[in-house]
Parts: sequence; C-alpha cells; structure tokens
Amino acid sequence: MTSSPNKPTFNTDRSRLFKDRFAKFGITAGGIMVLIALLLIFFYLLYVVQPIFESVKVEKRDSFHVANSQQIAGLGVEEQTEVAYLLSQQGQVDFYSVESGSFGKKLKTINAELPSDAISFATSAPFQGHYAFGLEDGTVMVVAPKFLVTFPNNERKLTPRLDFPLGEMALEVDEQGAAIKRFAFSHYEDKTAVVALTEDKRVLFSSFVAEENMFTGEVEWVVERTELDVDGRVDELLMSPDTTRTFVRSANQVYVYDTRDPSDVEQIQLLSANEENANIVSAQLLAGANSLMLANDNGEVSQWFEVNTDTGREYQKIRSFETTKQSKLNIFTEFYRRTFFTTSSNGELGVYYTTSEAKLWQGKVSEGAIESFAIAPRSNAALILADNKLTVLEIHNEHPEVTWSALWQEVWYEGYPEPGYIWQSTSASDDFESKFSLVPISFGTLKAALYAMLFAVPIALSAAIYTAYFMSSKLRKVVKPTVEIMEALPTVILGFLAGLWLAPLIEEHLPAIVGLLILLPLGMLATGFAWTKLPAKLRHKIPEGSHSIILIPVVLFIGWLSFAMSGFVELWMFDGNVRQYLTNELGMTFDQRNSLVVGIAMGFAVIPTIFSIAEDAVFSVPKHLSNGSLALGATQWQTLVSVVLLTASPGIFSAVMMGLGRAVGETMIVLMATGNTPIMDWSIFQGMRTLAANIAVEMPESEVGSSHYRILFLAAFVLFIFTFIFNTAAEFVRQQLREKYSSM
Repeated sequence: MTSSPNKPTFNTDRSRLFKDRFAKFGITAGGIMVLIALLLIFFYLLYVVQPIFESVKVEKRDSFHVANSQQIAGLGVEEQTEVAYLLSQQGQVDFYSVESGSFGKKLKTINAELPSDAISFATSAPFQGHYAFGLEDGTVMVVAPKFLVTFPNNERKLTPRLDFPLGEMALEVDEQGAAIKRFAFSHYEDKTAVVALTEDKRVLFSSFVAEENMFTGEVEWVVERTELDVDGRVDELLMSPDTTRTFVRSANQVYVYDTRDPSDVEQIQLLSANEENANIVSAQLLAGANSLMLANDNGEVSQWFEVNTDTGREYQKIRSFETTKQSKLNIFTEFYRRTFFTTSSNGELGVYYTTSEAKLWQGKVSEGAIESFAIAPRSNAALILADNKLTVLEIHNEHPEVTWSALWQEVWYEGYPEPGYIWQSTSASDDFESKFSLVPISFGTLKAALYAMLFAVPIALSAAIYTAYFMSSKLRKVVKPTVEIMEALPTVILGFLAGLWLAPLIEEHLPAIVGLLILLPLGMLATGFAWTKLPAKLRHKIPEGSHSIILIPVVLFIGWLSFAMSGFVELWMFDGNVRQYLTNELGMTFDQRNSLVVGIAMGFAVIPTIFSIAEDAVFSVPKHLSNGSLALGATQWQTLVSVVLLTASPGIFSAVMMGLGRAVGETMIVLMATGNTPIMDWSIFQGMRTLAANIAVEMPESEVGSSHYRILFLAAFVLFIFTFIFNTAAEFVRQQLREKYSSM
C-alpha cells in the first residue's frame, strides 16, 4: 500500500511513543497513589479516633447465690476481677472466684477476730482499699483484703489474705467507750483520722499519728480528739483521703470542717444543698475528693466544689444530673476518674461523668433493690448485691471524659473560678482532672499562622513582584535561587535560633524591634522619594532593574540606628524597663518566647514558598500583554496593577494559600520559639500552643490506646481538616480567577 503523494507522512520513533505512554501512565499512577495515601491517612486517623466516641456498655458476666445477704456490710474485687470478697457485719471475710471457669466457688474465709461486737461499718476512698468496723466499745478496727500472687509450675495463683494496715489493735476513738454508731475514716501517710458519731450522739474527730519509739522501736499512736458542734441528727459522715476536709450531713444541711490541724478544727461552711420540695438522701466524695456529690429524692444528683469568691474559697453548686426519682438513691465513685454510679431501690444503675456533664448509661440490672455496689480498680467491672445474689457486671467505659461538648465548649473544672477552654492533659497527681479542650490549641494554630502570614505575605509578595517585573534578568538569576535555597534550611535550625537567640534579643531590645517595624518602611519610602529628586544623569548611572541595591545600606543603617537608640528610647519613654511598663501600665503580660518571635521566625520559613510560586506566576504573564499595555500609553505601575497582577492572581493566591498551609502545619519553630502555653489571647507578647507542636510534645508520653493518645490523633485529624479546607478553598478560588482572567 502506497501513501498518497499529496498527503504528508510522519515517522514517529517507537521509543518516543513508549516514553510518552510510560510518562502518562506514571503521572496518572502517581496522582492516584497520592489520593490513596490521603484517603488512607484520613481513614487511619478516623480508625484511631473512633473508639473515644463509643457508647458505654454494661453487660452481665454471671451471678451466684449469697446466703444471709442482709449481713453483708461491704464487698470488693481484686484488680484482675478474678476474686471477689464479701465482708460481713461480724468481721468475717469470704473470698469467691468470679472467673468464668470457677464462678461462685468459695476460695477462703478469714475472720478478723474483732475485740468486740461491730455496730457500724465504713469504707475508705476506693483507691485506698481499706474497710473498718465501728465497735461497741468505742474503737475502730481497720482491715484490708489483699492477694499474694505466686507462680507455682508457671501458673498464676492468687492467695487471699487479710491485712491490718494500722496493726491488730483497734483505734480508740472515744475515751468514754461509747459505741460507734456511724463513722468515716482515712489513712494518709503516717496519719489516720476518724470522724464518728457515738451512741450518746457526740460527733468526735480523732487524729492518730504514728510515732516510732526510739528505744523500743515500737510504733505508738499520738491521739488528738475534738468534739464537733453539730445541730440536729447526723445522717452521713465523709472525709477526704488526705484528712483535710470533713463533711457532716444533717438532714438537708452539710457542715464542712477544715481538719488539717486536729487541735483547731474549724467549721468553714454550712451548705443548705437541698432543692425545693426535695430532700437529700445520700452524699459521696468524687475521686480526688475535690467535689461533693449530693443526691436528692427527686432524682437529681448535684456536684459541688470550692471556687474563689470575694470572701474566700466556698463550695458552690456547679452542675446537676437527672437520675431515677427514688427515695433511696446511692452514689458510688470510681478509683481515679470523675465517673460516678447511682443505684436505686428499683434495681436501676446509672453511669455519669462530671467533667463532660454526660449521662453515659442507665438501665435495670436487677429485679430488686441494689443493696451494695463496688467498682473494680480498673473500672472495667462492678459487683452488685441484689436479690440475694452477687452479680458481676462487665463495664466498657474506656473514654468517659471525651464528648463533643468537653472538646469544643467551655467546661467548669474543679477549683476553677469559672468555665473555660483549657488544655492540661497530665499531672503528677492521681487525683488530676484531665482537661482536653481542643479550642486553645486550635486557636494557637490559627494565631501562629496569622502572625507568620502578617510578616511573610507583604515581604514575599513584594519581593516576588519586584523580582519578576522590575528586576534585571542578570540580578534575578542571583536573587531567585538564593531565596529558594532558604526553603532548604531545616526549620529546627530556625526554631533553635528563634528560641535561643532571637527571643532574648527581642526581650532586651524591644524598642529597637518596634522601631525597625516603623522605620524600615518609612526609610525605604523616603529613599525612593529622594531618588526621584536626583538629577537624571546621576540616576541613569544605575542599571535598569538594579535599583534595589541602593536600599542595602539604608536597611543596614536603619537597623544599626534602631539598636543604637534602643537603650535611650527605653530610658526616656518607658522609665528604663519596657516589660515592667507593659505589665504595670498596660496590663499586658510579656513572655520571652511570644507570638512576635514566632511570627518572625515562621515568616522566614514561609517567605521562600510564597515568593517562589508568586514570582513564577508574575514572570509567566505573557509579555505581549504587558508590552501591549505599555504601547497603549500605560505606565509600568498601571500595567502592573491592571494587567500583570490580575493575570497572575490565580498563582499569587495559590502562593499565599500554600504559605498558609505551611504555617498551619509548622511544628519545630512553634515548638522551640514559644512557651507552649495553651492560652487564648491575641496579644503579640504572649505565646501559644499549636496542634502540631502539641502532638510533637505529648505523643511520646501518652499511653497507647488511652483517651489522651486518641485525642492527640483527633488533634492530628483536625489539623488534617484545616489544611484540607485551606487547600480546597485555594484551588476553588484559583480556578475561579483563572477562568475570569484567562481571556486576557
């Protein structure tokens, strides 16, 4: 077959066709892989975060019959929920297996051998694990069920035993020997305190301090007793684990005593805590003992804790929870978290969390009244004594402190004067109330990005426009690569310099820095104006497009002048101390590592990104457009504003948004150049904590799978969403600008 003589033929190299197809396939595959990677990151973050929003589940493991359940005074379970123990009013402790294979099997019975008959019973704070019997001779005996773990034949074995933490001798609470009708106690370090109601209706506070006899080595108790003045009957007694606070409930009133000094016990407040047409039926201290929980017979449970007022620290009602309306409503708390449980006479169990103000679960767990309740040390199981049966409940409540309201709304935390947005994830104390508000660190992210962009955008865009439009090609070949090389500078170096050099420099020469911000623009404008007044013969000696070199000595001189005059200005205007002036006169806090430092340091990191993209956009504007404008009589500035910038606007906008995305995700600079304080303040003299820096600081210390760990992944997800929104908005606006000015 021959080709037509009038039709041209093209012989394409097969290797070139292969390369074209391979390149097309490679680019397409690369784009698809990028999208897949983004989707994998998105779904992995969701996979890690999702468990914190799961609902609480309460499931029945099994139950067994308990003889004489009316004689049971208290119950508990060991940490692995393998062995449960029941304490009778006679001082007998029965241990039962609650494992699936041998559920309900009695393992051992131990008798406490009380010196006299028990009249009352009390438990310490759950994490202390102590139980006590109030005896008819005015003494109190404290016991603690324990478990010895051994591994015979490489098999784990638990051996129950009964310890006496304060010795096998009972503590003499009442010297007169009156029976202990009701009491509360706590053992803290070397001190034990007991508040007791005696049979003759006296309320005694007794402090026992252990002292070792230097001659015999025996431990002796030094006792101090104080009688508390309480009007009316005594319904309930409570004591904080550190023995510094004692609470006496008398009907609908709660007496609060300061018992730090046993010789000078002081009533600090009297709470009238009942609601209208309701009566208080029970009270309990929340984990940490900073909050008092009060239950009314109308089904309301209220939380009270101390806040600062004009007259000092006082207990106030902070929040309330609606439960089942019952005349018998009991409150039980977890070992460490702010979760509490309510049990009622109709067999209902409620699970609540105070910080997040959440009702986590409510349901019926028995047919009859719940006579006794105990939570496991790990809060993953509970025991209930009801219907003459002991039932073990499996509780799935891993992240009660996490709700959308706790993450994004103001929360009133224990001891704080008012609700607020607070991030404080850890503490050295087990009593710590975790604070997981994402608002201050999200605010810090936007604040850091804002100040960085305020510094970077004017400089980067001005430099890009001048370099692409006014600068000579010879000088541009030097300037553009030099600025772009700045992007290769590790941000950890910028953060290091900002934290250890720039921050102290700004603190010492703050007037000079402020002067630079004012004098540099004015000096450049003045230099430009003076340049226009020079003779044309002199101006023409500088090559076209190289005028910016003239500003180098001007910038250096202004910089030297600002720092040279800094001390004089500070002495003249601020009485020699700018920081003190800002604090005393303006009420502004000055942190050495602040937003100004971050703005400058992160601005230097962002400038190369914005400059490079914007410069390419301006330089890529077709020359025929600018030449045509100039040919029609427009000046260079008119051409720049009306033609070049409009045509390059999609690229300029993309440059700014790319810089913003870089600033939002920056980690090392804000990590090293700020105080990492999660506060919400727009002040340029205070620091902040950003999402990225927070993840970098706390992720290595968080427990895998904990609420803290998963919330840090949620912070990463929020950061991912931030950058996704910014990039999507940037692309949308860029396409709109491109369509609008593509016809030019």
